[in-house]
Amino acid sequence: MPTFIDEYGVPIVYYAWPVDHPRGIVQLVHGVGEHALRYREVARALNLAGYTVYADDHRGHGQTGMRQHGGDADMLGRLGPGGLRAAVAAVHGFTAEIRRLARAEPGVPPLPLVLVGHSWGSFMAQMLVNQHPDDYQAVVLTGTAYRWPGYLDSGDLNRKHKHLGSTGAEWLSRDPAVAAAFVADPLTTSVPLARLFGLRDAARILGRPARGLPAGLPLLIQVGGDDPVGGERSAQKLAQVYQRRSGLTDVRVIVYPGARHEVFNETNRDEVLADLVSWLDAHLPEPAGSSATDD
Repeated sequence: MPTFIDEYGVPIVYYAWPVDHPRGIVQLVHGVGEHALRYREVARALNLAGYTVYADDHRGHGQTGMRQHGGDADMLGRLGPGGLRAAVAAVHGFTAEIRRLARAEPGVPPLPLVLVGHSWGSFMAQMLVNQHPDDYQAVVLTGTAYRWPGYLDSGDLNRKHKHLGSTGAEWLSRDPAVAAAFVADPLTTSVPLARLFGLRDAARILGRPARGLPAGLPLLIQVGGDDPVGGERSAQKLAQVYQRRSGLTDVRVIVYPGARHEVFNETNRDEVLADLVSWLDAHLPEPAGSSATDD
C-alpha cells in the first residue's frame, strides 16, 4: 500500500484506482470510524465513467490508524498528534500528493480535481474549501450537514432506528447487510466521535462556509431524507449559506426520500451513483481528443 508522510511524520496510507485517459480525478474523503476501502464500489462506478479515483485512510483510521497505533484496533479513530487540525491538513497534503502523481506533460493543462467528502469527510471538505478553494474544480458532499448548532446531530445517531435491528448501525442504510458488514469489519469503529476526538476537537467541527468563495465553484449535495446526522433541513440550509454567504452560483441539492446516512450504500445506490456521474459529466469537460470509441 503506498503512503505519503504528513507534516507530523505520520505515514498516510492511500489507494488509487486509475483509468487511461481520465476525464478528471476524484479525491474521496471518508467518514469517521471507517476507511477508504468501503468506497471500492464508488471508485468502480467512477472508473467506468472515466474518472481516476484516489482515497486515503485518514489519521487514526483504517490501515493508517493500524500503523499509527501499532496494530491496536481498539485505538482506531484516535487522530494522534495535532488532532483534527492535523487530520484536515493531511487530507490537503493528500491533495498535493495526488497533483504530484497526476502531473501532466509540459503544455498540457492539469486534470480537474473533484473533492468528494462523506459525513465527517464532508465536514473536512467544507473546511478545506474554506481554506483552499482554488485547489478543487468541483465539490460533492454526501451525508453532510450545516456545521452549526441545531443543524448537526452529535448524539445517539441510531436512536430512531434501533428498533430495526441489533447492530447499532441501522442508521447507516435501509440495507441490513450494510450495518452487518460495518460491525463485522475489523477496521471500523462505532465509538462516538466526541469520545474518539475529545470535546475540544469535536467542537472544532462546527463552522460555516467562508465568505467570498469562487462564485463558479460547482457544489453538489446528496443526502438521505432519513439521515439523522442532518437530513434535508440541514442540507438545504447549508446550500442556502453557500449561495448567500459564500457567493456560489452553482449549487444543487438532491434529497433521497427514505434514505439514511450512507447514500452510496443505500438500497437506491445505483440512482445515487448515476446522479453523481451525471453531475460530474455536466461540469467537467471531456478531455481533448476523446471519443465514444476510446477504450
